[in-house]
Amino acid sequence: MPAPRVLHPRPLTPTPMTAAEIPPGVEVVTLPDGRRTLAYTQPPNPAGRPQTAPPAGVPGWAKTTALLAPTVGAGIGAGGFGLSYAAPGVIAMTDALWATAALIATGCGGAALLLSRWRNRTPAHITQNITAHGLFGRANGTINNR
Repeated sequence: MPAPRVLHPRPLTPTPMTAAEIPPGVEVVTLPDGRRTLAYTQPPNPAGRPQTAPPAGVPGWAKTTALLAPTVGAGIGAGGFGLSYAAPGVIAMTDALWATAALIATGCGGAALLLSRWRNRTPAHITQNITAHGLFGRANGTINNR
């Protein structure tokens, strides 16, 4: 089996450039192995110019949201706790409301019955005749009011 071929690339050497051709922020630098190449560099800070401030860190809206989140969570928890204590009272109130509705419905029905009997002093006599034939037969009926 033949030995694999190893290709050694030629080192990149900058083509001779004049100082006018090199863009700003790029300089010719010498690497530790002695080669010279082009590289981006940081411009030195002039003496009269102040350095830029470091980034501000956490923005204000993030701090506000981080402080507000536990408050909202605690409020929701307190609401659930309060509802658990109020549940028996709410159930009792619904029972009372249903009883009131039944009382009103019974009172209106009773009042209607009394008014109908008061106007028509003769007692009503109702006869019903209902017949149906077969298991799934349709029922027919008559009502006679005498």
